[in-house]
Amino acid sequence: MPDASKKLRSAQWFGPADKNGFMYRSWMKNQGIPDHEFDGRPIVGICNTWSELTPCNAHFRKIAEHVKRGISEAGGFPVEFPVFSNGESNLRPTAMLTRNLASMDVEEAIRGNPIDAVVLLAGCDKTTPALLMGAASCDVPAIVVSGGPMLNGKLEGRDIGSGTAVWQLHESLKAGEIDLHQFLAAEGGMSRSAGTCNTMGTASTMACVAEALGVALPHNAAIPAVDARRYVLAQMSGARVVAMAREGLTLSKILTRAAFENAIRVIAAIGGSTNAVIHLKAIAGRIGVDLALEDWTRIGRGTPTLVDLMPSGRFLMEEFYYAGGLPAVLRRLGEAGLLPHPDAPTVNGRSLWDNVRDAPSYNDEVIRPLDKPLLGDGGICILRGNLAPRGAVLKPSAATPALLKHRGRAVVFEDFDDYKRRIGDESLEVDANSVLVMKNCGPRGYPGMAEVGNMGLPPKLLRQGIKDMVRISDARMSGTAYGTVVLHVAPEAAAGGPLAAVRDGDWIELDCEAGRLHLDIADEELAARLAARSQAGPAAPAARGGYARLYIDHVLQADEGCDFDFLVGCRGAEVPRHSH
Repeated sequence: MPDASKKLRSAQWFGPADKNGFMYRSWMKNQGIPDHEFDGRPIVGICNTWSELTPCNAHFRKIAEHVKRGISEAGGFPVEFPVFSNGESNLRPTAMLTRNLASMDVEEAIRGNPIDAVVLLAGCDKTTPALLMGAASCDVPAIVVSGGPMLNGKLEGRDIGSGTAVWQLHESLKAGEIDLHQFLAAEGGMSRSAGTCNTMGTASTMACVAEALGVALPHNAAIPAVDARRYVLAQMSGARVVAMAREGLTLSKILTRAAFENAIRVIAAIGGSTNAVIHLKAIAGRIGVDLALEDWTRIGRGTPTLVDLMPSGRFLMEEFYYAGGLPAVLRRLGEAGLLPHPDAPTVNGRSLWDNVRDAPSYNDEVIRPLDKPLLGDGGICILRGNLAPRGAVLKPSAATPALLKHRGRAVVFEDFDDYKRRIGDESLEVDANSVLVMKNCGPRGYPGMAEVGNMGLPPKLLRQGIKDMVRISDARMSGTAYGTVVLHVAPEAAAGGPLAAVRDGDWIELDCEAGRLHLDIADEELAARLAARSQAGPAAPAARGGYARLYIDHVLQADEGCDFDFLVGCRGAEVPRHSH
C-alpha cells in the first residue's frame, strides 16, 4: 500500500488502506490502471484547452500525448482533463467575457482533484492567462506548454500575417484598391496549418510572457505548431513537472514581482500586444503581486523594440524562431543591462539568465541589435488625464509616429452598433485630423470588452489615401491589429467614466510622450455632463441572468485586470473534505 504520510496531495486520495482509498483507486482502475501506478508517484494533471471550436488549439490532443510520455518516463502518473476553451476566433461576443469563467474551471478542477502538479496546455489568446490565473490561485507546481504559432500565411507569392492581413485587406477593399475576389482569396492562404496567429498578436505575446515569467521552458514561445521540436518541448515539459512536484516548486516561487518586471520589459522588446497589460495584471492579482499601470511606464518605456514582426514590423513567428526566438531577445537585453532581474528563477530550476546567456541569434533583421532597433522606445504608453483618470493604453510600435502627439475634434459613436451604422456614411462629418471616439465597449458595456477598438477608417477617407487616425475607446484591440489606437480607457463609459461625456466636436489632445489624454472642456462642464448621464439611468446593459449577469455585477475595470472582484488572490490547494 502507498505511504499515506507523503506530502503529495494525491496521497490523501490514493494512499489510505480504508474505504475511501479503496473507492478512489477502484474507480480509477476501470481505465485499466495497474496497482503499481498508485505507489505514491506524483499525479500530474494535463489541463487541456483542446477544442475543435478553438482552431488555435485543435492540435492539442497530439501535444498532450507527448506531455504524457514525458510524465511517464520521469515516474509520474499523467491524467488529462478538459477545461473551458475560450477561443478568440469563434466565440461571441468575445473570449474576454469567458476568460474568468475558464480560470474558475481551472482553479476548481485542480483543487478538487488528486493533482500534485499541472501542465497547462494553452494557445489561443485568453487560454494562457486563464490557465495561469486558475493555477496561480491554487499555487501548485505548474508549467506552461504553448501550442505554437501556425506557419507563415501565403498570398500571391508573399508572406501574410494571420489577423493582420484581415485588417489590411479589408481596409484595401473598402478603399477600392482590391476587389472582393482578391479579398476572399486570402482566406485559405492566411491560415495554413495548426497553431495560433503567426504575428506578434496576443497569443504569441502571451506565449512570450509565459517564457519571460519563467513558467515555461526556453523556446516555448516561438516553435511553430507543426515543427517536431514543439512535441519534444512538450515531452521535456512533462518530465520536468514531475521533478517540480517532488521539489515543491510552486508557482508562487516563480511568479514573483521580479518575474513580472522581466515580462513587462520583454513585452516592450518584442512589440507585444496591449492585451498583455490586462492579463499580466490579472495573473499578478491571483498570486498576490501588486502591479500598477505605472510599472509599464517605469519599466517598459525607453525599451527598444528589437523584434521586427507584424503588426509592428515585417516578419512572422516562423522567422522569429529560426532567428533564435525569445532566448536571443533575452540575451540581448541581458547583455545591455536591460533585463531587470536576470537571477529570477524558472521552472527548469535555473535562473532566467542561466537559460539564455549563451543563446545564439541567427538573423539581425528579425531580432535587431540594440543599436538598430525597430523602434527606439517600444514600451506600451500609459495615458492619463481627465478623459482617462484611471488610465488608458496605446502601443507605439503599431502607431503612426506623427499621430502620437495630436489634437483633433471628436467624432463620437455611442457604441459599436452605432459605429457600424454610421462609419460608411458619406455625409459623416470627419476628416483626417478627427479623433474617432467609441463608447460602451468596455468590460461592462459590451459586455466583455471586445476587440473592437481598432475601428476601421471611414471609406471616404480611405479613398483619399488616409491610412491611420487617432481612435479612442474603452474597448480592446486584437494584438494582430495596428494603428494609433487608444484603448482600455478607465473607468469605462458604462461605469460612468468621463468617456461617456464626450460629444461630437469636442477637442481631444493626445500626447504619448507626456502620457496625457485630455478632453478640452472645463471641469465644471465635464461634471455637469456626467451628472446628466447618471440621472438618465444605468449605462451598463441589462443581462437576463446567467454568467453574463455575474460578469457585469463583479468584473473589475481594465486598470485592475478585468478579473472578478471575488477571484482576486491566492486561495491555495488545501485538500477538500471527502465526497463520501
